Amino acid sequence: MPFPSALKQNAKVHHAMKAFDTGMERPLLDMQQLIMRSEDSPLSVAQRELIAAYVSALNNCAYCLGAHEATAVGYGINDGLVSELINEIETANIEANLKPIFRYVKKLTEEAPSLTQEDWDAVINAGWSERALYDAIAVCCAFSFMNRYTNGLGLEAIPTDFAKEARYLKATGYAVANLLRLK
Repeated sequence: MPFPSALKQNAKVHHAMKAFDTGMERPLLDMQQLIMRSEDSPLSVAQRELIAAYVSALNNCAYCLGAHEATAVGYGINDGLVSELINEIETANIEANLKPIFRYVKKLTEEAPSLTQEDWDAVINAGWSERALYDAIAVCCAFSFMNRYTNGLGLEAIPTDFAKEARYLKATGYAVANLLRLK
């Protein structure tokens, strides 16, 4: 059950944004759209959704994990890959060059002050550009924020809604501020 009295049971992120409508919602959604759907990112939409789901799992945010894992699957990522990554990045069934990105994102999420030049270089030496790592960091940061937003508001993970949310995100992306008529 949601914590704020302004939200009903089974509320979603857009319900919270509409209920409070402080003015931060539109820029937040616009930022999410740029990070997650920018066409000039070296990371595919599927890879960015997988990073979002992975970060959400690391942050114990079942709401975002479920929605973004389903979205990643909708873009062709294998179902269950987030669990594989959580269990062990090195044995997860992903391309070898993605593993340094997931190691970097994990460290950024769990122990950011211990990041080193070697962590950065491992991603670059795997064939990624600095822009690719920058984009992975942006996804990690955006979802660390959203994980705390949804958990802080008490938004519930409803597994039966994940596929519907994934279809919506795939069809419309994140820039839904106009639909919500936010400030």
